[in-house]
Amino acid sequence: MATRSITVAGLLKSRAEAIGLPFELLGGASGLERAIASPHIQKTGLALAGFDAYLQPARILVFGESEIRYLESLDAPSRMNVLAAAFSHDIPCVLITGGWDPPVELLAASDRYDVPLLRTAVSTPVSIAKIEYLLDDELAERQVIHGVLMDMLGLGVLIIGESGIGKSECGLDLVVRGHRLVADDTVEIRRRGETTLIGTCPDMTRYHMEIRGLGLINIRDLFGVAAIRNAKRVELVVQLERWEPGRDYERLGIDELRYDIVGIKVPLIRMPVAPGRSLGVLVEVAARNQLLRTRGLNAARDLANRLEQQLREKEMPADADAEDDVEHGGHV
Repeated sequence: MATRSITVAGLLKSRAEAIGLPFELLGGASGLERAIASPHIQKTGLALAGFDAYLQPARILVFGESEIRYLESLDAPSRMNVLAAAFSHDIPCVLITGGWDPPVELLAASDRYDVPLLRTAVSTPVSIAKIEYLLDDELAERQVIHGVLMDMLGLGVLIIGESGIGKSECGLDLVVRGHRLVADDTVEIRRRGETTLIGTCPDMTRYHMEIRGLGLINIRDLFGVAAIRNAKRVELVVQLERWEPGRDYERLGIDELRYDIVGIKVPLIRMPVAPGRSLGVLVEVAARNQLLRTRGLNAARDLANRLEQQLREKEMPADADAEDDVEHGGHV
């Protein structure tokens, strides 16, 4: 999968202010299309002391109080030299934290080398934590899946299947039963870390469902804010399949299937669809059963273990009688 990136202009238009990290552009406006391709920032004051070889491309360079004060301690020619060396690398932008005023040479270098110079009043440690969180979300691997994502008893359930099989109708039934809709038709899933998948809905279609015969309906308007959710972790996939006579379907549920989403395998249940089957009830039971499994309770496996134990117990007396016959020479 191709590496994602975001431009500095995109960063300025992102929800940074919503998470308490307002930016202001001080210089280098002609470089706003520079790409940020790593969620990790770099704050290497040594780069200003001549060790600029360690600067990594496509990563934001942060100047805090120590870097600004070091620049102020240099004479004007020395400032230009160290800034020229640092800006010769593929740095997407420089972020000044703590609201410090930049030296005039830093502003001049920003415009000369087309490197945007940003400033925030937020302190350095908090800025680093927030911008890495923001970039981790913006640069996360993503996949768009045709389906319905529901929040069921705190479990994120993704319902997939071929077009027209009844995914939206199943989702509506679940909403009526008290569960929450996250996304219908188009589910945007992004990867967070090594094990987490977060599903959301595009802004244009959020809260809406398309039901054949009814058209578009707004779940929030019909059922209230308690029936919707903006994002949810994907923890179970239910794949609806048309019932095929003669096909073998899972009867015990011992085998654990998985569904791959951007490299993370999620528990999968294949649910055959046939007239008379209440899909809403079945999907809800599947969610409840998955919650039990996450707590170490597996009804199918427990039953199989009890049957195996019972069979062993029935075989033991016969083995004991055979050993007794051998000890007595085969006579009673």
